[in-house]
Amino acid sequence: MTELGRVRWRCRRGMLELDLALDRFLDRYGATLSADQRETFEKVLDYPDNDLWDCICKRQRAPDARHQALIDLL
Repeated sequence: MTELGRVRWRCRRGMLELDLALDRFLDRYGATLSADQRETFEKVLDYPDNDLWDCICKRQRAPDARHQALIDLL
């Protein structure tokens, strides 16, 4: 499995909305992410579903500015 395929597998969540947002993000940016951005994205994937969704919807901000910058692309 390629690294992008492994990351895509980690994007499978319990919320359909997150599945769609994360899948679209990878379709659009996955091939062009730098190593640092990919590492940051993987850390963002560690967020609980509800917290990540709240960050995407701008109901809360991520505790790390680098995480929030990447989430803003979602």
